[in-house]
Amino acid sequence: MTRRTRALLLVLTLLLTAGGCGLSAPGGSDEEPKVTILGPWTDEQERQFKEVLDGFGIPYTYQGTAATREVLLAAVQAGDPPDIAILPGVGELVEYAEEERLQPLSGLYEPEEYGDPWRPGARGIADDLWVPLKADLKSIVWYRGEERPDPVPAPLGSWCIGMGDDGASGWPGSDWIEDLILQRAGPTIYEAWATGDLKWTDERVSSAWTTWAGLLAQDRDAARSALLGDHRGPVGGHGLLFGGGCDLEHQGSFARAFYGDRKEEARFTDSAALLPGGPYTVKAHEVAADFAALFGRGGPARDMIRRLASREAQEDWGRKGGVFSPNAAVPAKKGKVDKEISTRFTDQRVPLCLDASDVMPAAVRDAFYEAVLLTVAHPEEPVRPRLEDIQKVQDAQPSATPRLTGVCGRAQ
Repeated sequence: MTRRTRALLLVLTLLLTAGGCGLSAPGGSDEEPKVTILGPWTDEQERQFKEVLDGFGIPYTYQGTAATREVLLAAVQAGDPPDIAILPGVGELVEYAEEERLQPLSGLYEPEEYGDPWRPGARGIADDLWVPLKADLKSIVWYRGEERPDPVPAPLGSWCIGMGDDGASGWPGSDWIEDLILQRAGPTIYEAWATGDLKWTDERVSSAWTTWAGLLAQDRDAARSALLGDHRGPVGGHGLLFGGGCDLEHQGSFARAFYGDRKEEARFTDSAALLPGGPYTVKAHEVAADFAALFGRGGPARDMIRRLASREAQEDWGRKGGVFSPNAAVPAKKGKVDKEISTRFTDQRVPLCLDASDVMPAAVRDAFYEAVLLTVAHPEEPVRPRLEDIQKVQDAQPSATPRLTGVCGRAQ
């Protein structure tokens, strides 16, 4: 089955199922319409998020899916988008903003509570069309117990790696490449690459990619297991880190949600020293955020955004779900690991950079993920032809498409 056929089948399935998920109609009865919300959280994370929503007293319908892009696109094309869409990144929100589908959020949150890079802009587009609700720290490595791993590059056999995901397989590998480019070349080069101002075939990109491929080539069987494995680990288990056979996991702060009742045994350290080709110094921390955008014009939907972005709701969500807020007014969480993560967010000596694939146009991002999967499948092959293919996709983007700015903050 071709990639195009698989994508078509997925969209058709989503079109058939979206009607039963609260997004095909405003929701609720005529007497009590509901705010429709699309977001990326499912299972336990969905339950925790709904606990926060329930406290607002605003009638709502929430649909959680790993395929937020496909579900939203289907709903928009059907002329019935959700009132609020929460997406893991702003790359595709730029496209909706360019089509003037997003409503301004002026007056619904306090901009001064969000520093760089939590309010990325785009040339030629209003700067109040999205707000981050949840933050994750990347550029870290998880390990078990109290003894930190030696600060030297680790062999492939030490790493817990899985490329699989319900929404878009391959992104765990993109995190490796992004982190390598960031720690080797620094935030300025990283931002130029992420926003399309640096070619994929640039030596600083290709050398980082080749370094990662070299790690995978150490053990073809281990690379094949990574290609077939899910980044969350076995169903009903405790994530990859506690699944046996590996000691280090290069995943963001969200990974603790996979560890279940063993999460308190997990510790983390900066990734720079452990990445292949290193050790490197920490030049920046890669971060990710889930951004809310407003498609609906109704007062309840605006009030829902206001409540979600408030300090009180962000604190409440942190207590219920263990998540981190990009809102600087929200106090740091308690607990050893939580404090360490919060320190990385607030350390003004080290810049923060948004996940590169999250700020790319959707077509470029998909090509990135596909090239990652091909590299895992065939790590011994040259990487340049794959980078040339991604560059072709990037070159095919309309020249007038706005590019994001402020992807990386600046150290103070």
